Amino acid sequence: MKKATLHIQIHISITALIMFLLKTWRASAFGVYGYLNFTRNAFLEHSKKFQPEDMQIRIEGKNCIVTGANSGIGFSTAEGLASCGATVYMVCRNKERGEAALSKIQSSTGNPNVHLEICDLSSISEIKSFASRFSSKDVPVHVLLETLYRQVNNAGLMEHKRVTTSEGFELNFAVNVLGTYATTELMLPLLEKAAPDARVITVSSGGMYTASLTSDLQVALTEKWAEMYKHKGIGFYSMHPGWAETPGVAKSLPGFNKSFSGKLRTSEEGADTVIWLGLQPKEKLVSGGFYFDRSEAPKHLKLAATSHSHAIIDSIVDTLRSILVSHDSKI
Repeated sequence: MKKATLHIQIHISITALIMFLLKTWRASAFGVYGYLNFTRNAFLEHSKKFQPEDMQIRIEGKNCIVTGANSGIGFSTAEGLASCGATVYMVCRNKERGEAALSKIQSSTGNPNVHLEICDLSSISEIKSFASRFSSKDVPVHVLLETLYRQVNNAGLMEHKRVTTSEGFELNFAVNVLGTYATTELMLPLLEKAAPDARVITVSSGGMYTASLTSDLQVALTEKWAEMYKHKGIGFYSMHPGWAETPGVAKSLPGFNKSFSGKLRTSEEGADTVIWLGLQPKEKLVSGGFYFDRSEAPKHLKLAATSHSHAIIDSIVDTLRSILVSHDSKI
């Protein structure tokens, strides 16, 4: 009996040690990789290879939905697309801040075709209401932009204390996963109207490099959508904006924001690849791909042991779909 107990204790200790070392390696590798690639200096270096003409494409007549568009990367994305002539629908939770952002963008771009939609993306009920309202416009959606931990499906946030929404979901999950999933799925009919030029762009977090799928779903969801809807004429892309100085980062990561003061990208630099993905001909892009600084990027760091976790995406999508269906039955 003692030998069996000892064996179990040793086995658990070794497993715990391996997990600790793996997490330490991931964090260290991510820190080095991020410092070399995600800072403002890295953006300036990478931008030497950018093609200026890529951002001079006009998209008059195209409808773009940008979530979390009142500040940070979402605001810069909405402003950038509006300056290219797009009709932009800014989805914001707060009406007052949304109206202020709307006024700024209309003034700076001279584009009157910028509109405000109010929706709290932590609420399935509000997302469904917004989707129903927007569907009544019967306009094709050429670009749907969504973000994680930031403001395109940019309504992302990082809430450290556990907060439960009125619908019973943990807040981070409600906004960054369920909200993104519900918005995309409910907008599919309008995206199909814009096919074959329709696209969904989801902003992810660099934290994906340090965690398995269960901690960061955006990239794997994008892969799954690209596979599921490859015959519908809709492209799906995820991207990482680098380490940008935004109100969301300042509030949620004050220590990080202070330590990297002067080294973080501006919101405009963080939004650069998002806008680029919205403008490029789809023939230049890979549906399901992950992009960084206008190029397709690796989805996993070497030896980080995170790629295997993508195999469970089917069960996660089934769970998300079940939540939406069960919510429908309660209405």
